[in-house]
Amino acid sequence: MFKVYILYSVIKDKYYVGQTEDLERRLAVHNMRNNMGTSDWELKYYESFETRSEAMKRESEIKSKKRRSYLEGLIKNQI
Repeated sequence: MFKVYILYSVIKDKYYVGQTEDLERRLAVHNMRNNMGTSDWELKYYESFETRSEAMKRESEIKSKKRRSYLEGLIKNQI
């Protein structure tokens, strides 16, 4: 399964949208790249897809909204 995910950094007050087949590994990579030496990125939301193509399409759709309020709405309304 492929995942489209939203991460949030409290320190940077920033969201990040991506897609991956291994969500745990991807989160670890994000936190290893943190310049401040802390594991700041938190998983806030994800959706699962059968194919990478579907995940990439959804990732592009989410990124095209370009609104923080859209991301926060997804996070708030998840089931």
